Amino acid sequence: MLNNTDYDKFRDFLKKACGIVLGDNKQYLVQSRLRRIMAEEGIATVGELVDKMNRSIRNPLRESVVDAMTTNETLWFRDVHPFRILEEKILPELLSNKSLSQIRLWSAACSTGQEPYSISMVYDEFKRRNLGASRASLNIVATDISASVLATARKAEYEMLAIGRGLSKERMNTYFTKTPDGSWKVKPEICRGVDFRSLNLMDSYSLLGKFDIIFCRNVLIYFSAESKLDILKRMHAALKPGGYLVLGASESLSGLPEKYEMVHCNPGIIYRAK
Repeated sequence: MLNNTDYDKFRDFLKKACGIVLGDNKQYLVQSRLRRIMAEEGIATVGELVDKMNRSIRNPLRESVVDAMTTNETLWFRDVHPFRILEEKILPELLSNKSLSQIRLWSAACSTGQEPYSISMVYDEFKRRNLGASRASLNIVATDISASVLATARKAEYEMLAIGRGLSKERMNTYFTKTPDGSWKVKPEICRGVDFRSLNLMDSYSLLGKFDIIFCRNVLIYFSAESKLDILKRMHAALKPGGYLVLGASESLSGLPEKYEMVHCNPGIIYRAK
């Protein structure tokens, strides 16, 4: 059983390492996610694990623990509305500028790749439906703190169970090919514009460049109010003037009226950078 002292010690470590705040009574989650790592390392207690990780800022054990605690399941076209808003509002607005040669989009906390690949599919469908639209390319920078989910995302190959979560049969047949082992691989034309990178949202975004759109969905709920505010300020700096920030369905932006303007899309809300 994970005692309160060791639990608090681990909570403090996780917040400092990646900004994620564990709530009360999450001992079972910590134990279940760390059980295999502790067994492999021959570590008896979570307190001992934290001590070992703190001896060195850069070590494989520390990376494995953060990886285990930040890996979450995701869906294709999760929540639906953001993808509809992207296709019906944001893309037509951006592409009305005929001189635009590239749209840059950041998929923050992209997990195993479902979000950026879903966005790439939306853009392909938009171009098919609007043959006279701009020929601007779409560059998606997809980031996550977890090395294991990024490896899965880059491989772009999914088991049938993962494919079935939010993906229509039509899209599956259009954008995937079946592999000899029975899994499904995203077609090269959908992968081509997606650039996967390792990034801790608590670190600098300066090397990412500027974006027309940022998708940062279902991740800010894990951060403290202070860290969330800091992330949103720095995302504003990463957006081009008039660029759009798309948050998760259960997330809202408050306290930054000087940086973002709320845009009602009925249904759904997005935020325009001032």
